[in-house]
Amino acid sequence: MEKHEKQPGQAEEQSRLTAPSRRQMLMMGAVATSAIVSIRPALAQTAGSVMNCEIPVPDMGRAGHYIASDGQLVAPDTPGAFPPTGRAFKGEDVKAAMHGRTLPGTSYEQSKAYMNYIRRLQAGNSGFTCYASLQMPR
Repeated sequence: MEKHEKQPGQAEEQSRLTAPSRRQMLMMGAVATSAIVSIRPALAQTAGSVMNCEIPVPDMGRAGHYIASDGQLVAPDTPGAFPPTGRAFKGEDVKAAMHGRTLPGTSYEQSKAYMNYIRRLQAGNSGFTCYASLQMPR
């Protein structure tokens, strides 16, 4: 065979190794753009959902307990302990309280006790995932 003659299968390989056409490049760009457009709202939604998550104080399983100033759950007749809130705090409210504000509808001392309770949450407690996600850097 001479040098300029093509061997069987060489034409297929040659066509696969050529540069992509303009049309193919435009299609790849469209795919990449749609991926970016899809990912950005998902990230924004995640950030928004963190601020809208809820932390009950205390969780439903311990609703009859009061909260001591150090955040521990105590019996209702414990002096200086605060009653359960009866509602959950939004992630946004807890984030603000982490930076010095008081939780909505609470006094300064109550807010401190409730925040101490929230800081003591562990995996398995209702509200733990919300609190942990509030501490994640963005």
